[in-house]
Amino acid sequence: MQPIILVLIILVVLVFIALIKTIQVIPQASAAIVERFGRYTRTLNAGLNIVVPFIDTIRNRVDLREQVVPFPPQPVITQDNLVVNIDTVIYYQVTDARAATYEVASYIQAIEQLTVTTLRNIIGGMDLERTLTSREEINAALRGVLDEATGRWGIRVNRVELKAIEPPTSIQDSMEKQMRADRDKRAAILTAEGVRQSEILTAEGEKQAAILRAEGEARSAALRAEGEAQAIRTVFESIHAGDPDQKLLSYQYLQMLPKIAEGDANKLWIVPSEIGDALKGLGGALGNFGPPSTTGGEAAAPAVPKPSTRKAPTYREQPPLE
Repeated sequence: MQPIILVLIILVVLVFIALIKTIQVIPQASAAIVERFGRYTRTLNAGLNIVVPFIDTIRNRVDLREQVVPFPPQPVITQDNLVVNIDTVIYYQVTDARAATYEVASYIQAIEQLTVTTLRNIIGGMDLERTLTSREEINAALRGVLDEATGRWGIRVNRVELKAIEPPTSIQDSMEKQMRADRDKRAAILTAEGVRQSEILTAEGEKQAAILRAEGEARSAALRAEGEAQAIRTVFESIHAGDPDQKLLSYQYLQMLPKIAEGDANKLWIVPSEIGDALKGLGGALGNFGPPSTTGGEAAAPAVPKPSTRKAPTYREQPPLE
């Protein structure tokens, strides 16, 4: 009985193992390559799959999601014979699990070597300055070559990015000095432009201030002249309205003579010829108020000084204002 029980136990274990090998569960976004007696049979997709145990075998499980692979820095020689180190990152995705398994031994290594070769071909036709400023152009050219070459491997290259482009140390120092000189130049230009703009604005302000000041002075002079003219007109009208006689005019004329002589710049006082007439009129007026004469009862006329024999300038009489 014991050998029979042992055989039954062995059979149960084999059946259990057969069931495990028969049922294959493939995760989402994955695929499995099935071989029968070493030959490709089919590709298992995501979900529950049934295979023949001990006959069908799982050769490879492939991840169908997008993968990111960074490659170490690669030395590349530019057109002007400078060595630069370039870091690249490849974004790829397996589209055909069968081709990725059987068309190339290791597609990761193949993509890396193809990337290095393509970079050397592209960078070899560019100088350093163009290499540093043409990342988008290099990425596009590299992606086109990789996508075309990896298509038969069942792989699609979605993106290619250059992480860093490192020129030699001596070139970096020269570039830093050049950039510092450019920044200093731009700062000097901006400073000069600011000073120039400030001077222009200051000159414009002074110009506007001078114009406004001149306009104010002209306006003030015009108003002052207008006020003086109005005052003269008012005085003249008042004089005509009061109907003054010759005696009053002579007295006012003599009162104005000291004001004519006022001022430090007056070195010479010219006596008008009309002063004689004014003195005569004033003398006549004062004679009427003097003491009576002892001989005839008439007031004696005061002695009028004889006018100067020097010819004095004459002034034309201004016509009365209307």
